[in-house]
Amino acid sequence: MDEERALYIVRAGEAGAIERVLRDYSDKKLCEGIFKVLVKDVPTTCQVSCLEVLRILSRDKKVLVPVTTKENMQILLRLAKLTESDDSLEKVSEFPVIVESLKCLCNIVFNSQMAQQLSLELNLAAKLCNLLRKCKDRKFINDIKCFDLRLLFVLSLLHTDIRSQLRYELQGLPLLTQVLESAFSIKWTDEYESAIDHNGPPLSPQETDCAIEALKALFNVTVDSWKVHKESDSHQFRVMAAVLRHCLLIVGPTEDKTEELHSNAVNLLSNVPVSCLDVLICPLTHEETAQEATTLDELPSDKTAEKETVLKNNTMVYNGMNMEAIHVLLNFMEKRIDKGSSYREGLTPVLSLLTECSRAHRNIRKFLKDQVLPPLRDVTNRPEVGSTVRNKLVRLMTHVDLGVKQIAAEFLFVLCKERVDSLLKYTGYGNAAGLLAARGLLAGGRGDNWYSEDEDTDTEEYKNAKPKEELLKPMGLKPDGTITPLEEALNQYSVIEETSSDTD
Repeated sequence: MDEERALYIVRAGEAGAIERVLRDYSDKKLCEGIFKVLVKDVPTTCQVSCLEVLRILSRDKKVLVPVTTKENMQILLRLAKLTESDDSLEKVSEFPVIVESLKCLCNIVFNSQMAQQLSLELNLAAKLCNLLRKCKDRKFINDIKCFDLRLLFVLSLLHTDIRSQLRYELQGLPLLTQVLESAFSIKWTDEYESAIDHNGPPLSPQETDCAIEALKALFNVTVDSWKVHKESDSHQFRVMAAVLRHCLLIVGPTEDKTEELHSNAVNLLSNVPVSCLDVLICPLTHEETAQEATTLDELPSDKTAEKETVLKNNTMVYNGMNMEAIHVLLNFMEKRIDKGSSYREGLTPVLSLLTECSRAHRNIRKFLKDQVLPPLRDVTNRPEVGSTVRNKLVRLMTHVDLGVKQIAAEFLFVLCKERVDSLLKYTGYGNAAGLLAARGLLAGGRGDNWYSEDEDTDTEEYKNAKPKEELLKPMGLKPDGTITPLEEALNQYSVIEETSSDTD
């Protein structure tokens, strides 16, 4: 707003308008004054103070419009060390200026379309990647990395072109994966295996925040990768999945931060091609194999059905494979169910991930089947009644949200190897009817995917109750709205259709 327009509104005399125009006018003038100071050779403390004020003002879109120019953007890029020069990050005294400049750029780019266009013109994404490389293995500059990553996330969120640039031209996938490795201090024991210290300290708040920002930026860089990716990319995706496995097995400084960290890891895992998710599980070492054998021998002889899954030294073992990461995902899913809200945003990503893992990897499916659908012993209560994971998932099969209902049913269906009779055994016909109707399987059968044959897992309790279990009889609605056996309902609809055809 120019001076003449401001004076005109003030002379008009409307109190609210006068207050607004004076505030906007003074804020604009203050922003302009700040940029004039920032180009001068002033002490670092003065630069930081100016940038702190600019950061607050940059939250207001109205104030940003007149001051978002290429010249002003270049001033901030220079202060944030986002220039073409090869200056190293050696002067610790400059770090507060760099951090505050990055914070200002985050606000300005997010709130100003002009700044977003200028970011493309100034090739800001490449400059941010270059700064990240300067920060490599420098733990004492986590704040710089954190806001560099946040700005990368904002840019890639607002511009799909930048996602492609980051993915291919700037090699963002290995670069950001290395940032995660550094944040987690990963030590590799094999190509896709890292050493996990269960008794080690939690991540620091700074390391956790840096990791979360890297996970969010990586999500944007890899979105749709599960659909289209080159075979040559498989190694890099496996490395990233191995880093995410490590992420799932460590904790942050607080329970909330740990959940946020794991939530972002789950979102990113959903972008990984499903064929590369095999690194989430790994064979046991010789020492772990010996410990497993000892644990199996300690189990009572009447627990043979449960012998495949054991817990030894905080390691969940199944069929000779380390299942810790899958177990964490299962617990994460159950916690999200127990929250009872925001299912679409909070629950469906992890349910979808577990479903795809189960469909593609036999050991993961068998482990999850063992945990979620153990041999059925309680045949007196309805499937949706109770506090087990199975009961909770069955209740979701009739949820009001269609997406939540579908993915919960799909997960259980896959665990049952897409066999209708097995699904009905664990969920009951009424709960499964929606999925079966959508798949055209109300009369029985199985889905389109092929699964290996497993041994019979029916318990004696279920075998005794099965002949009396009327819940397995398919039912349907008659034209008058009453329930009847499915075959009879279909016959009545056929009669009506024939009658209508004759009338025509």
